[in-house]
Amino acid sequence: MTVLSAALSLALVLGLAPLLSGLTQRTRSILTGRRGPPLLQLYADLAKLLRKGAVYSNATSTIFRVAPVVFAGTVLAAAALLPLDGHAAPLAFEGDVVAFAGLLAVGRFALVLAALDTGSSFEGMGASREVTFGSLVEPGLFLCFAALAVATHGTSLSTMLGERLGAVWPVAAPALVMVAGSLFVLALAENGRVPVDDPATHLELTMIHEVMVLDHGGPDLALILYGGAVKLALFGAVLVSVLVPRGSLAPAVSILVLLSGLAVTAVAVGVVESVMARLRLNRVPQFLVAASVLSTFAIMLLLSRP
Repeated sequence: MTVLSAALSLALVLGLAPLLSGLTQRTRSILTGRRGPPLLQLYADLAKLLRKGAVYSNATSTIFRVAPVVFAGTVLAAAALLPLDGHAAPLAFEGDVVAFAGLLAVGRFALVLAALDTGSSFEGMGASREVTFGSLVEPGLFLCFAALAVATHGTSLSTMLGERLGAVWPVAAPALVMVAGSLFVLALAENGRVPVDDPATHLELTMIHEVMVLDHGGPDLALILYGGAVKLALFGAVLVSVLVPRGSLAPAVSILVLLSGLAVTAVAVGVVESVMARLRLNRVPQFLVAASVLSTFAIMLLLSRP
């Protein structure tokens, strides 16, 4: 039953990930008084892109063609490491938390290499910004996982986000709320959302993630868009697991809570994008460092427990 629930929750998250992006866009459209795209727009975009062919410049190499596959593959592999049903992940082992962060880093690195492979100074600008901000996101993510490890005395995501987390919640609630706040900030940055980046912008001097994929098209762009949607869902799943431990719930109830939490997270991202403007580029590092400081305080609180 545990294996079945883990596989079912993984399939649901992978299938509904584009819907979460649509929910974020609909929330933003409603709050800003615009009609906006349909809720299922990303599904339609993916289907259209998969029917098209890809065009490659003579200036690019194999790296440019392989990068979208690597990006999507690493995100899917990272999804298999999360206990999405609240009990155990399809792939679980001691230290898989490092593998989770590493897989996301490899996916980012692949897209950066593809952007540099085009020889475009414009895409190189976006790649340099992506690497700069990514170097600040990764320490914050590890600090969040370190806080969860201290709280649960485990080094596996299935332990850190499973039943043991629910047992320590009554005495570690303030620290875990700090971890959740830090994770939400990091999710905005890692997925190129406001106030760090704006996926809908077309201003050349402010583009970060979008500028790196300008030369991709067809199935390659579909893989990048789908991988981005799944990555947002994964960060949302970690956030929901921290705030609502589901280890003691029945698998069906746990999956329902997860899907509801993902929907709330998508709406929260839409609300943030509606009420906040993009930060100046020189302010983004301060924003990300604040997230790391928040998780550091959480570790200090957990270590000071009797």
